[in-house]
Amino acid sequence: MLLHDVKALILFSLMSSFIVLYQFTKNSPTSDWRIVDDVVMGGRSSGDFHINESGNGVFEGVVSLANNGGFSSVRYRETFQIQSHTTIKIHLKGDGSPYQFRVKASVSDRHSYISQFETSGEWETIEIDLADMYPAFRGRKLSIPNFDKEQIEELAFLIGNKKEQKFHLELKSIELI
Repeated sequence: MLLHDVKALILFSLMSSFIVLYQFTKNSPTSDWRIVDDVVMGGRSSGDFHINESGNGVFEGVVSLANNGGFSSVRYRETFQIQSHTTIKIHLKGDGSPYQFRVKASVSDRHSYISQFETSGEWETIEIDLADMYPAFRGRKLSIPNFDKEQIEELAFLIGNKKEQKFHLELKSIELI
């Protein structure tokens, strides 16, 4: 085998060890991400999504409990094949609040697969095992298996801690490893 072929094989192995689901940059279109707040059910929460001067995605706003509200989310739709990957890796900086990371195997599914995570207020990398993501619909856990699908069609972040609060979550990258 030629040295050129060995280098190409190593590069391929390194590149295939993860899939970038989203890498935020200064040029990332915000139209790729959409806000869904509790206003769809009469609530008064208000979320926003934008790219900051550092090129990071910023999900921020206010959660209100008025009119039986209490959540805000940001969602991104794209189809990703899982292949042999088992873990989501997210580089983020939260505000110290707990959040949910959610995926849908199909955008036509009513339920999402959910993992809750804590934020420290500092930049950190969190890892979520796909097999640990439990199915839920409107806050109720479902009696079906945890995530075991071959693809993901929606990524989402949600805050809904049963309290009124301002929130701020900064995102750098989301990968499948």
